Order: sequence, then structure tokens, then C-alpha cells
Amino acid sequence: MEGQIGCFRRNYLTPVPRVETLENLNGQITAFEERELQRRIGSRIRTIGQDFVREAPRLLPLPMDAFETAMTFQPRVDRYSRITVKMCSYSVPVRFIDHKVTVHLTGDMLVVFAGRREIARHARLAGRGLEHLVLDHYLEVLLRKPGALDRSEALHQARAEGTFTAEHEAFRAMAQRQLREIDGTKALVRALLLHRHQQHADVLAGLRAAVDLGTCSDDVVALEARKAAQAAGRAPTVTATPASADPTELSDPQLSQVNHFTPRRLARPLPEDARPLSRLEQWDELLNLRRKDSS
Repeated sequence: MEGQIGCFRRNYLTPVPRVETLENLNGQITAFEERELQRRIGSRIRTIGQDFVREAPRLLPLPMDAFETAMTFQPRVDRYSRITVKMCSYSVPVRFIDHKVTVHLTGDMLVVFAGRREIARHARLAGRGLEHLVLDHYLEVLLRKPGALDRSEALHQARAEGTFTAEHEAFRAMAQRQLREIDGTKALVRALLLHRHQQHADVLAGLRAAVDLGTCSDDVVALEARKAAQAAGRAPTVTATPASADPTELSDPQLSQVNHFTPRRLARPLPEDARPLSRLEQWDELLNLRRKDSS
């Protein structure tokens, strides 16, 4: 067995193949395996494929449950809504900042869970110090701080990946002309939130229709997206995680809920502290007292 593995490595994996993705490498290895089925080992009469056909009925059946091959980690989400796994950073929705999450890492995929609910999925990064940020994970923050959109790395990566398209750019330009920069960016962010509940292609159709109508209303975009879905025979909405879901809802509902100070403070600012400042004169008097004689 080991000798044949070495033969396969020397014939097909030397030199090491250069591929863009793991899927391309798996496709090449599948083609190599098909070629191997036609090969004869030594002076045998039958090929490897013919011998396997005779041997297969005698093999034990595969288990009914899939074998878990993923490594599990439990990192904490940092203040930038990122987790670090194997020296690479990945984004998660901002509502999970400062929470511990569970990560399943396979050879080509990283899946993030909060409790039993999947909250993020990324292609595994093959490098050191790399990061993958999803624009959708930061929309709640950008709705409050729209000026941060232009400088965000998430927007740059979305453009490079093609998820932030020419339709988004045209809608944003029109919204900024009509509502000025800040309010126009907020209108774009509200339109981007529609991707959580409607198909990507339908939202793009809604953006094109809104630009043609000359309106930057996200309600118009949503309505036109539903029309596009119905015209194509698709369901107008898709299942998505609510943007306002509380992370404590992902745990056992029988357990008492924990009120985190930071989200509460951000939702409703605390009142000003009107108490007078502390006076230290009495403490200074204590320093001048002589210590009692222990004798």
C-alpha cells in the first residue's frame, strides 16, 4: 500500500501542482485516479480498476453518519468583529463582538457557530496574516457611521470579489446626488441589508429598476426585487438570520439571560454623573497621625 502511494506521488504530484483553489487540485487528483484504474501492477493480468470491482463486494459498508474531519476552536470575537484562527482573521456579524464562538475548520472551509446557529462561513485562507472580511457583517455599524464605508477593507474586498457590483455603485451615486453623501450612503446600506432576505440577483434587479425610476428608496428596491423573483418563478424571500438577533437567544432559553453592559450602553447612553468630586483632605489628615505604640 505504501509503495503504491509513493508511486502515485512520484508520477502525479512531482513537481507539486500549482492550482488556484483546492477544488481545482481535487479535480486534477480525480483525473489522475481515473488514469490509475487502467494501470497494471507488475505482471498482473487485471488492471487496478478490474481488481477493485472484484474486491468491492467484500468491503465493509461505509458508516451511515458522516465522519467529522473538522478541527474545533473557540476564539473570542475582537472589537473589530473578527476572529483569528491559524494566524488568519475572519469577520463575523458585529452583534457578536466580545462573545466566544465555535469554529469548525476543514481543509477548505471555516464555519462559525454561536450556540447551534451558523453565523458566518468563509473559504479557508492559505497564508499567514491574511484576513477575509464580509461587508454584510458590518452593515449595522455603517448605518450609524456611514463615513467609514469608503475606507473599509470589507468594501474593498467586496469589490474585488464581485459582490459589490456596478448596480450598487450606480445606486450609491444617484443616492448621494439626491441626498448628499451621508444620507446617500445610508440609503445604500439599507439597500444592502435586503441581501439578507432576498436573492442576490433579485436585489440587483431591484437596484437597476430604482435607478431607472430615479428613486433611492429601499422600499422601491425591495418591491422591484420581489417582482423580479416572481417573474423568474423563485420565492421572493430567503431564510436569513435576523439582523437584530440577540446572541443570548442562541443559548438554552431555560437559562437566565445575561445583560451585557456594553450593548446596553450603546443602545441608551447613561445619564451624566452629577455627584460632587471626592475630597481627600480627611485622608491627608490620617497620614499625619502617629502610629500607636505596640508596647
